This record gives sequence, structure tokens and C-alpha cells, in this order.
Amino acid sequence: MISVLRDPAYRNLFGAQVVALTGTGLATVALGLLAHDLAGPRAGTVLGTALAIKMVAYVAVAPIATALLGSLPRRAVLVALDVVRVLAAASLPWVSEVWQVYLLIFVLQAGSAAFTPLFQATIPDVLPRERDYTRAITLSRTAYDLESLLSPALAAAALAWVGFPQLFLGTALGFAASALLVLSAALPRPKPLPRNGGRYDATTRGIRIYLATPRLRGLLAVHLTAAAAGSMVFVNTVAHVRDGLGMDASAVAIALAANGSGSLMAALALPRLLDRFPDRVVVMRAAFTLVVVLLAGTVFAGHWLLLLVLWALIGAGCALALTPGARLLRRSADPADRPALFAADFALSHACWLLCYPLAGWVATTFGIAVAFIVLGVLTAAGAIVALGLWPTHDPEVVEHEHHDSEGGVWTHSHEFHINSDHVRWPELKR
Repeated sequence: MISVLRDPAYRNLFGAQVVALTGTGLATVALGLLAHDLAGPRAGTVLGTALAIKMVAYVAVAPIATALLGSLPRRAVLVALDVVRVLAAASLPWVSEVWQVYLLIFVLQAGSAAFTPLFQATIPDVLPRERDYTRAITLSRTAYDLESLLSPALAAAALAWVGFPQLFLGTALGFAASALLVLSAALPRPKPLPRNGGRYDATTRGIRIYLATPRLRGLLAVHLTAAAAGSMVFVNTVAHVRDGLGMDASAVAIALAANGSGSLMAALALPRLLDRFPDRVVVMRAAFTLVVVLLAGTVFAGHWLLLLVLWALIGAGCALALTPGARLLRRSADPADRPALFAADFALSHACWLLCYPLAGWVATTFGIAVAFIVLGVLTAAGAIVALGLWPTHDPEVVEHEHHDSEGGVWTHSHEFHINSDHVRWPELKR
């Protein structure tokens, strides 16, 4: 898996991801402490609002930013967005009002919403071979899982020496290091975007391609499945472990670590699985595993050791269901449309989480943890069944398809990528 790090451009980009993730992990801890410092007993409300602002920024900003920035020099844009994130993070230690937290969180997350899809769309250009790309996205998932496991420990160690506001400065340093690493990477020039239509056409292009492509409609349903299962862990672990099982705060950390460990183990196994089985087989089996695990939670979640097993299985299922999605995006658009398609996936997937986060918390608080397992299990099953129906069993990489031009003609050809957008004219066509 680490063989892809021999490529100097990808090595720098991966390093940028690692340091940015580390900074983000520090900010997650610091934000909770800042909310408590400013709002006291209302800290939960402040933190919940900040997380909602984060999700709204992800859903709303990504497609617009990609339409505006997707055709500009990629390295300059990524560095500029990192600078925006540096400034926002470095300003957080100086806030004194809750509204200032909300404003800076929006700026910070808007920068991430613009940065992440462009960054993700760059990797296939740097590593064009699918085998290398598979290992790259697996390595990225591994970095994400390790960050979730190690960042709290790193933050705890830092807090032994400095106050929590300095953690935001660590976040700023992480984004600054990311900018330097991106600046040192030789990145391909972005492909010119089609000039048909106006700003609305450019902004919605990625979502239109996404929703017109059968395998990606299936992927969106898989995102809903993973969001429903993952929300059960991220929203309800604290209350269930502390109040339902009567355990201490360290048990909460252990439960979350079990979830991260399951995800990490699955990510490490994923390249070999994808070498042996088609993406659809791996993803759909993982999705239905999540259904079984959530429904089993109604019976077994009251036992501590079994809860750890359930949480680890949810982590593994989410990793196996979601990580191959980047391969589907890569093969579903040509290089010019990749930023728009990655931005559409970023926005639509986070819309699923924006739906499932409050649902998981409300159901568990109002009706109890067992009912929450059932409701989210049913939602997970619905997503998996819809995905099974939408994602064709026969899903070739080369698909003959049509594009309609403004004169009413139809162009037909075969192409490695499956695009279903209007008003696109290709050079090698038969009419």
C-alpha cells in the first residue's frame, strides 16, 4: 500500500493531508473546551450549532466553490484555501462571544468545503493507474482513522503543557504545513471546463452528472446507509455508555476507539478485497452488514463487550462501504468534470449526515436507545435496498452513451467514463 508514496507529488499531497488532519483533530478537542468556556451549561447547544454550521457549509459551499475555482491553477487555489483556514483557526483563540465562534467556524469549514473536493479530484490526475489510486484512497482512509484514534491523545498531551486556546494555533500550524507541502508538489494543470450555460449550469453540473449516473445514484443511497449507522456511534456513544451502562469517561474513549479500530482494519484489508471482487460486491455486502449490526444492537448493546464488537463492526462496515466510492467517482467523469463530481459527492454525502445526526439524537433521547437502533437500522436497510436496485449489476467502465447538442443532434460514442450531462460535444464522435 505504501508503494504509492514513491511518487513525489502524491507523497507531498499525502503529507499535506496528514498534517491537516492532525490540526483538525486538535481543533475538535479545543472547540468543545472553548464552547464550555464561553457558554458553561449551554456548551452542548453551542457545540451542536457549530457542528450544524459545519455541515451546512459543507453542503452549500462545495458545489459553488468548485464551479468558481475548478478551472484555476490547482496548486495556487489549494494553497490559498489553506491560508484561509490558517487565518480562521489562528483567530479562534481570541474570540470572546459565541457569535464570533459561529462566524469563524463557518469560514474555516467553508475553506475545507472548497479545499477537500479539489484536493480529492487531484489525486486521480497524479496517480492515473487504478491500482495505484486504490492504494492511495486506502492510505487516506488509514490516515483518517489513525487521526481519530491519536488526535485526542495528542491533544491531552498538549494540554498538560499549554491551555486549550493554543490547540487552535496547532491547528493553524497544521494548515500552514499543508500549504507548504502542496506548494512543493508538481500538480497537473486542470482540464478546461465546458463553457456551455451560465453560472447555474456550472454550479449544478456535478450534481446533474452524479444523479444521472446509475452507479452514483446507488452510491448516494450507500452514503445514507453509512450515515445512519455512523450517527448511532458518533451521537449516542456518550449518553449510552455513561447513562445506559453506568461507565466512566474512559469507557467512552474506548468505545470510540473500537469503532476507529474496526474502520482501520477494514481499510488495511480493502486493497486485496478490491483486487479480488468488484466494487459493487464489496460495497453492498458491507452495507447489508451494517443493517444486521444495527438491528442486532437492539439485543446486544446493553452488554459492554458486545457493544465494543458492534461499534468495531460499524466502523469496518462504513469503511468498506464508503472508501470504494472514490473509485466510482474517478471512473464516472472525465478529468475536466472530476472536481465538480467530487464536490457533488462531498455535498450530497454530508447532507445525509446532516439528516441522520439530529435523527439519531432525537430518537435516542425521546424513545430510548433500543428504538434508536431500530429506527436507524430501518433507515440503513432502506438505503441498502435502494442502492441494490439503483446500482446496476452489470456495471462496465466503458459505456456507450449520448449527449444532446443545442441544435437537436445526438452524439453517440463509447468512453471510459460514464457522463450524462447535457450540451457536451466530444471530438471523436459519430452522428
